[in-house]
Amino acid sequence: MAAGKGTRMKDPSKAKVMYPILGKPMIHYVVELALGLKMHRVIVVVGHQKEVAMEYLKISHLTAECVVQEKQLGTGHAVMQAKSALEGFHGHVIVLSGDVPLLTKESVDALIACHLGTGAKATILTADMPDPTGYGRIIRNIDGTVRKVVEHRDATPEEIRIREINSGIYVFEKENLFEGLEQIKADNVQHEYYLTDIFGYFAKCQWKVSGLKVNNTDEIRGINTSEQLEEARKLMENRLAHTVLK
Repeated sequence: MAAGKGTRMKDPSKAKVMYPILGKPMIHYVVELALGLKMHRVIVVVGHQKEVAMEYLKISHLTAECVVQEKQLGTGHAVMQAKSALEGFHGHVIVLSGDVPLLTKESVDALIACHLGTGAKATILTADMPDPTGYGRIIRNIDGTVRKVVEHRDATPEEIRIREINSGIYVFEKENLFEGLEQIKADNVQHEYYLTDIFGYFAKCQWKVSGLKVNNTDEIRGINTSEQLEEARKLMENRLAHTVLK
């Protein structure tokens, strides 16, 4: 997903995923990760300032395909834009966020292994956060499977105390994903289609949802402000320095 405006970045002329980290836009690192996973296809959902992102990807990652989300109506709506492109495909769909550039191949490989090993219809990458304020909370069943994802603003006082959060990184069975997306509605304050609402339908259908905690919470940092962009730059610099030292 790479269609967002990034309004908190305070530059409406630039798509959020095109803000640079160490000389390369955020989207570069996410598409590079996707290609490194040896996926059958990599589909990038672009929207705001789509021409700039598409032109960049034509040069940087020629095999990446782009689909357009003309109106930014939420994460569920963004993923739905890939439905036509995936017509005839049967298998697993990995959903990555274009504003989460620090995610590693090792963590996604572990997520895929968890998904396949548990026989789930969907698997969520999660994390335990010291301060989970603002994040969707992971609500688990007694057996450890995921029952639902509750947005912070909708959480009960008991749910607010949960520290395990949703990273926004997922693996889905393709057929279940798009069946679920057909069921979600935009009956919220933002009038958007949230991808997390799909898990209510999964629960209704009694489809298994697994969750895997990431070891390093820095990997799932989303970038929404210039301050967070600077923090990501420092983390990326430290990671590269550590790699060189090895």
